[in-house]
Amino acid sequence: MTAHHHHHQEALLHAEALCTARGVRLTPLRRRVLELVQSRTEAVKAYDLLAQLSTEDHAAKPPTVYRALDFLLEQGLIHRVDSLNAFVGCNHPDTPHAAHLLLCARCGRVEELQSDAVDATIAKAVAATGFVARHARLEVQGLCAACAAAIQDD
Repeated sequence: MTAHHHHHQEALLHAEALCTARGVRLTPLRRRVLELVQSRTEAVKAYDLLAQLSTEDHAAKPPTVYRALDFLLEQGLIHRVDSLNAFVGCNHPDTPHAAHLLLCARCGRVEELQSDAVDATIAKAVAATGFVARHARLEVQGLCAACAAAIQDD
C-alpha cells in the first residue's frame, strides 16, 4: 500500500467519523464522489466525476453529482477551485477554515496552504475597508516545488 493510498483511506475513515458525529449521512454515492476527489492531487471537474461514475455501476446524473459535491462542500470535506471550476479534497476538515490553494500550472497539482498569518493579514486588510467578508478563498497560480526544481534542472 502506497503512502498516498494509506493517507487516502485514513481521510475517508475520518470523513465518515466526522459525518457520523455531525449527524449527517455519507451515502454510498457521496462517499464515492469524495473518494474520487481525494484520490487525485489535481482538481477534478464535476463532469469528469460523472464520467468516472458512469463507468462504474452508478446511475449518477449531473444533478445527483452536484448535490453530492454540495454536501461535501457544506461539510468542509472538499474545496472548490473557482478558477478551474473544479474540486479538491480538504486536508483538515475538522474545523471550518479559509481555503488557500496553490495551483501548479505545469502538473496540475493543487496544494492546500494553511496559514494563520495569511488569514490574519487578509482579515485585517478587509476590516480596514469596512467590508464585511463572509468567507475568503485565495488561489495562487505558479509552480509546485517539484516542477520548479525540474525547470531549474533543465
